[in-house]
Amino acid sequence: MRNLGRRSRAPATARGERIYAIGDVHGCVELLEGLWARIMAHNATRPPAHTTHFVFLGDIVDRGPDTRGALDWLDRKRHEVPGIMTLLGNHEEMLLRACERDPMTFSNWLRNGGVEAAASFGLPPFDGDDIGDYIEQLRAAVTPERLDWIRTWPLTATSGDYFLCHAGVRPGVALRRQQRRNLLWIREEFLADPRDHGAVIVHGHTISAAVEMRGNRIGVDTGAYATGVLSAVYLENAEVEVLATPAATR
Repeated sequence: MRNLGRRSRAPATARGERIYAIGDVHGCVELLEGLWARIMAHNATRPPAHTTHFVFLGDIVDRGPDTRGALDWLDRKRHEVPGIMTLLGNHEEMLLRACERDPMTFSNWLRNGGVEAAASFGLPPFDGDDIGDYIEQLRAAVTPERLDWIRTWPLTATSGDYFLCHAGVRPGVALRRQQRRNLLWIREEFLADPRDHGAVIVHGHTISAAVEMRGNRIGVDTGAYATGVLSAVYLENAEVEVLATPAATR
């Protein structure tokens, strides 16, 4: 691995690429609409880029009040705005596995924001009786078409010196060899490691009080469902800028 102190220049996107990387939405569709307006206004002030990417870093679903609305918003926008990409998060992984009739994952999903997500789809609270029947109701409410769409979400994206994923990477392992579980779930081993991972990792998954800028990573999850602040980071050439909803919009 390269030593951070030997980086010969500031990290940069690929030539001609502009990126807005958006942190964990978690069903906060009103905050998403507010942040999107800020992103659009910011983008309009810049000279046209060859390519503009709007990369959602996963965890669109669960915890917040309107998972269904957030998915509806994203599904609509991807047909209206070129360049939208959504990476898979661990909460989408749990939702998919629950809908694949995995009772253990279903129970874990409920404990980690699935209750709020199910309510947003119009389902009653799970009464602990018939898991199989409730999962069938969940599958029908989310719809097979939408589940198929979520399954197409990639795990990673790259641009120049940046590598984007949901949770982070396993230190000491080449980026091309990262395992799915680490990309979706890793936390302390990645967060505490100061090494150069071969690129600057742009990620969500772990909440910080503000967008966290480190030499080897940028953490973009500011806990929208708990704090009322949804954040994004703008990357273009060597420029880096934070965009966020104000806490007053909570």
